[in-house]
Amino acid sequence: MKITDKEIKIAQASNGLRNKRSGAYVSFEGWIRDHNEGQNVRRLEYEVYEPIAIKEGENIIDEAKKKFDIHHASCIHRSGLLDIGECAVWVGVSSSHRKDAFEACKFIIDEVKCRLPIWKKEYYENGDSGWVNCETCASN
Repeated sequence: MKITDKEIKIAQASNGLRNKRSGAYVSFEGWIRDHNEGQNVRRLEYEVYEPIAIKEGENIIDEAKKKFDIHHASCIHRSGLLDIGECAVWVGVSSSHRKDAFEACKFIIDEVKCRLPIWKKEYYENGDSGWVNCETCASN
């Protein structure tokens, strides 16, 4: 698990998951969109309590490795200000077979959204801003 205030280098991160045993690779990219709940969004800000986010993120990846037959898994989440179109979170999983890779990738992103101390603030076109209550994000 990694937290960064820099652009996520997806190609570099995914290359770290390659090995001769893996026949499948699945990834998820969460991008900043220009709208939410009827509001036009200009940008986002993520605030992270990094020590706990990293520890809990590593726990989630360890749980995925126990629950699914995967070889490697990784997650990177952004912090700070992000513009529309930027990648906010990336998850990558490699395994021998696609089913485990898909299921582990979904498990990881769902758990990250529910369990990590990461808060999202949206900045709207009308000049308002607000912290987004994301208790149900994993189901979206």
